[in-house]
Amino acid sequence: MSQLIAVGHYVPERRLTNLDLEKMVETNDEWIVQRTGIKERRIAADDEFTSDLCIKAVQNLRERYPSALEGVDHIVVATMTADNYCPNVSSQVQAHFGISDCGATDLNSACSGFVYGLTVAHGLICSGFNQKVLVIGADAMSKIVDFKDRTTCILFGDGAGAAILESAPTSDFLVSYTSTQGELASNLYCTGLSETIGPNRRVITQNGREVFKWAVSSVRKGVGLILEKAKMDASQLDWFIPHSANQRILDAVCEKLGIPSDKVCSALPYSGNTSAASIGIALSEGVLDQKIQQGQTLCLYGFGGGLTQSGLVCRLHQLN
Repeated sequence: MSQLIAVGHYVPERRLTNLDLEKMVETNDEWIVQRTGIKERRIAADDEFTSDLCIKAVQNLRERYPSALEGVDHIVVATMTADNYCPNVSSQVQAHFGISDCGATDLNSACSGFVYGLTVAHGLICSGFNQKVLVIGADAMSKIVDFKDRTTCILFGDGAGAAILESAPTSDFLVSYTSTQGELASNLYCTGLSETIGPNRRVITQNGREVFKWAVSSVRKGVGLILEKAKMDASQLDWFIPHSANQRILDAVCEKLGIPSDKVCSALPYSGNTSAASIGIALSEGVLDQKIQQGQTLCLYGFGGGLTQSGLVCRLHQLN
């Protein structure tokens, strides 16, 4: 069994507002807010990469929970924007904090990554292989966005969210759900070394219309399945924490599920779509603002590139 004992997050200092974007591409603040719900997004400095975002999120976690890192024996980082193919980001985090006798794993499930990471961490602990796992969802999306493409540059921002799971007699995690439709991956993908723009340039591309249709239909079904598995209905949730993709997607999904807007925890308006980081940031901010409380029931639900989905229903015990 595992329990969530600590959370933290980080977003870069630089703000890229809609007014800034008006000077870069053919768009305007009203259109962006109406279509996405985003007012600004945070952008990493030129010399700030995903490992830096992760480290700063963990520093925030440690400031809030000073003893939480003690005994961590595995690190899982979910990202699609690793600094390098090797070494992995989790190894860089391990080295920075000097955590000994610790495994290090990166996984790439794009915007579903943080929830996938929690699922993997829970499995490692329940198997008895590990006792305490640090999970980080982080992406430096500005490094792979084409800022001449107004369909993507208005959406994405940078950030990281972190959490620690620890072995416990009872579990915070009630049920999980994962799904992949790789046959639809051409609707949202990032080019690799075989398709470069400039020296080793990776660029994210998406078919917004098709992703919207897929998300509204598939996420509604997925959340319905996970609630059925938990023998619950949407009214029993205290908080729904979805991937912060686009406000229109969130509104459509919540309307179909009957989840009121005041039960949705999202960092979208001022962080933008931070891919694997979005759920971790929203969770951490919700705890920091004391909206998310001990004993409450949460549904965390990620969806995006792959096309992947990953959801968890959990009931929080006490954060240390």
